[in-house]
Amino acid sequence: MEQTFRPVILFDGVCNFCGAMVNWVLNRDPAGVFRFASLQSPAGRQVLAAYPNLPDSVILVDEQGVHAQSKACLRIAGRLGWPWRLFRIFSLVPAPVLDWSYAWIARNRYRWFGKRAICRLPAEKDLSRFLDGEINWFLVGH
Repeated sequence: MEQTFRPVILFDGVCNFCGAMVNWVLNRDPAGVFRFASLQSPAGRQVLAAYPNLPDSVILVDEQGVHAQSKACLRIAGRLGWPWRLFRIFSLVPAPVLDWSYAWIARNRYRWFGKRAICRLPAEKDLSRFLDGEINWFLVGH
């Protein structure tokens, strides 16, 4: 039986804003389309080692590759279904404009939303969707 690749959202595990984004996606993804890993985890470090120019905020790894900044956010919203896929309309905005906005928020996220001392721990019901303890998922699964 062939295993289907499920997209993975990598996030800054100590950022309160990023943790809230993960909760937001979890609440709007009852089908379990997405899996998650903090950038500080072995899975996150594996992707960052393979792609050293990625930012230290939200990254999406899906069937089409590795996506960062606004492109990652738009692709995530597009897979969440109605009404969230409407956010894809923002893909009509030039990527440099969207990425500038994204980078501005990312630069200020700790100041505005705070930071925790340790990575976010998932709720027990969501544990199976987090890859933080897994290694080599990126090289094997993608």
